This record gives sequence, C-alpha cells and structure tokens, in this order.
Amino acid sequence: MIAAVRGILEGKTIDSALVTVGGVTLRVLAPLTTLSKLNVGEEVHLHTLLHVREDAITLFGFATVDDRETFEQLLAVGGVGPRIGLALLSGLSSEGLREAVLNEDVVRLTMAPGVGKKLAARLVLELRPRFEKLGLTGVTVGATVGANTGNMRAQVVDALTGLGYTPAQATAAVRNLPTDSGDNLEDLIMRALRLMATE
Repeated sequence: MIAAVRGILEGKTIDSALVTVGGVTLRVLAPLTTLSKLNVGEEVHLHTLLHVREDAITLFGFATVDDRETFEQLLAVGGVGPRIGLALLSGLSSEGLREAVLNEDVVRLTMAPGVGKKLAARLVLELRPRFEKLGLTGVTVGATVGANTGNMRAQVVDALTGLGYTPAQATAAVRNLPTDSGDNLEDLIMRALRLMATE
C-alpha cells in the first residue's frame, strides 16, 4: 500500500493533483479541501490511499491522515463510492462531516453532488455509531459563520480559482449564491461547485 507521496506539484485539475516523485508524475485524485491548499511548483506531501478494482488502480490523496481515514470510512458505507466520497470531502472538512452525521443533518449532507436523501440517511445510520464509539458528540454546526460575508465569498473565489477555474467563472458563480443563506465557508464552496456543474 502507498501510504503517502512527497514530490513537486506539476499541476492541478478540478479533481486531481499531478505530483512528480523520482522522475515519475502521479495523478492523485483529491477533494477540493486538499487541492485548494496546494500550489503548483511547490513540494507537497499527501497521505494516500491506493484503491484497486478489476478495471482500475487509482491513487487518492489527502492533506491529513484524518481526511484519509474519513474517506475510508465513507467507502465502507453501502452506496458510497470514491466519487461520492470525494464530493462529500470537497464540501465538508472531516470535522464538518462528522458534525453533520452526529447531528443527523441530512440537508447538509445532500448538498454534495450525487448524495440524495436516502443516501444521506444511510450515512447517518451507518457512520453515527462508529463516530460515537470514537467518543465524538454532536455539536451545533454553522457556528463558524463569520460576520464578514464579503471576505468569505472572496475565499470561495480563491478556492475555485485554485482548482483551475478562471477568476471570471469563479466570480460569476459566487455572484449567484444566495446572500442570506447563513452558510459557512464549506457550504458556500459546495453551492458554488453545484452551480458551475449545472451551467
């Protein structure tokens, strides 16, 4: 198993990082929360999971061990594949995902592309007991919403442009976001991605 990779970031796509290690460039699929922290030309260190199927061998990368372990827990849920796992971790941090599950916040979970109410309910049903065994408890989500909405929207634009969208595309998507939704930064990024996916 490849537990981690360290190398130079040669480039980024919407869903992956191109990391050169020892003369070989690896395509590492990663969530937005990880990709937005990476800068082309710099050395990166990603905690990885090698996913093997009959028709494909895929390497997934994450900024922290916690993110990788959360991704593995998601894949253990029936109906959740790598695509949906990445979508969930692109809009929610590992901590935010655990909060949503423990609070049975189905609405927040369904903000991820490909996650309907039934799948969100299954996530809560299967993951909540595991999280509770880890000693985690539900907390009120949304408490991190800052008063400076303009600054938060600027961070959304930065995250989208970091993924390869043009500043014009990112700004247009943010402009179409509701102004009084009370969403935190993660929710706004998720909403913006969904808007751009439907264009």
